[in-house]
Amino acid sequence: MNDLLLLAIILDGPKYGYQLKREAGWIAGQDNLHSNLVYPLLRKFLGQKWVTMKTVPGERGQTRRQYSLTAAGRQNLFERLNAFSEADAASESAFHLRVGIFPALQPQARETVLARRDAYLQKRGLKLEALEASIRVGKFGGEVVGYMRKQIDMERAWIRHLQRTTKALNRRRKR
Repeated sequence: MNDLLLLAIILDGPKYGYQLKREAGWIAGQDNLHSNLVYPLLRKFLGQKWVTMKTVPGERGQTRRQYSLTAAGRQNLFERLNAFSEADAASESAFHLRVGIFPALQPQARETVLARRDAYLQKRGLKLEALEASIRVGKFGGEVVGYMRKQIDMERAWIRHLQRTTKALNRRRKR
């Protein structure tokens, strides 16, 4: 997942390694992604020819490494983003990443992402119902289950909103 996130951030244009750590960290809800995660992935991307690296002078005399996405990296990124498996549907971060770059995805891929995530959430809601019916969850267990069900309802409403929004985007693109 982190590899897709880093490639998606570079999609915007060249980025320095530290900038990638910081931006990916913010998206992941942290200050920075750890260097032991980011730099091995960048080495892998270089080896796969998904990114190029150039050394540029920094503001304080140091040298900085700037990474850019190649055509092969772009192709790999979009192939993987357009593929949205059942396991991806169960991952909140995989779902959020794809929604975050929806305009870059194919219309059918957007529809698949939304439909699969919605189906996953519907199944999860049914499992929570079955849990409540089969065991006594108690006062605070009930609070947790109720909160989880509200989250599911809110996300499913958001998915319906995204479906309407993407349909409008598709209509505008056809004009």
